Amino acid sequence: MSTATRTKTGTGRIPVHRGGAVSRGGRVQQRWLPWAFLAPTIVGMGIFTLLPIVASVALAFFRWDIISAPTFVGFDNFAEVVQDPTVRVSFLNTIVFVILAVALQLGLALGLAIMVQEKLPAWLRVFFRSAFFFPLILSAASVSIFMRYLFNEQFGVVNWLLSLIGIPAVPWLTTPTGSAAVVILVYVWQNFGFSFLLFIGGLASIPVETYEAASIDGATGWRKHWYVTLPLLSPTTLVASVMAIINALQVFDQPYVLTRGGPGDSTRTAVMVIFESAFQRLEFGQASAIGVILTLIIMGITALQFRLGKRFVFYQ
Repeated sequence: MSTATRTKTGTGRIPVHRGGAVSRGGRVQQRWLPWAFLAPTIVGMGIFTLLPIVASVALAFFRWDIISAPTFVGFDNFAEVVQDPTVRVSFLNTIVFVILAVALQLGLALGLAIMVQEKLPAWLRVFFRSAFFFPLILSAASVSIFMRYLFNEQFGVVNWLLSLIGIPAVPWLTTPTGSAAVVILVYVWQNFGFSFLLFIGGLASIPVETYEAASIDGATGWRKHWYVTLPLLSPTTLVASVMAIINALQVFDQPYVLTRGGPGDSTRTAVMVIFESAFQRLEFGQASAIGVILTLIIMGITALQFRLGKRFVFYQ
């Protein structure tokens, strides 16, 4: 109550009750109430996200096998990681995988999104949106186990289908080229649905009048998509490519379940080396060092994408 309230008493004195203190209390309550609602999220992110990140970075400067006490070694872990041929091969495999898988994933998602959005009726669009997104909600490990049987050289369904048209059995999982191809195909099949939905949303946001104007100017077929769809879809393409590259750099389930990184080191990835260093050899310091290097690579590539996006992305 901000104004004085006066009431007469039997003594003839008029007490005055002021509400200034109540108003200050209300303002304090309004100031802290949002933080009270945010506190569980902030505490959870601090404990389960920020603290593990800080601990992992700090652990990269120690040698620790869980059994004995951590020993500070400075940058020795990073030096050993850089000189390790297995680590170098795994990062090279990861980069090649990212280039091929992301290009195939985005190209397939964009082509199917244009086809579904333009060529199919509304009820079929809903079906294909659900069908293409469905693999993403499945467990990557279970999908990889299933695909391992499909691509088996002796009794796999894929080789059986190839035999029907006279193609001999292909050693999919026992040769470097075949195993790499299977890992990429399985990864793309399971993950392109997310990029597909992003492109569907981006295509739906392009005004119809833009296509009508392009048609009047003589743009038809692929020219319409090249000069209208791709430029107007560039913000969506940037988001889809950033997320696709980040996810591909962290690939683990498909190569681990399908090939265990083999044959040799042909499908071993950076995250697989982190797992093997930490949980098989108990070299947690080296595993953290590899994780720090991978994180810096992800941050650098993402920053470069957004930097290039300022030049090549067209915002309506």
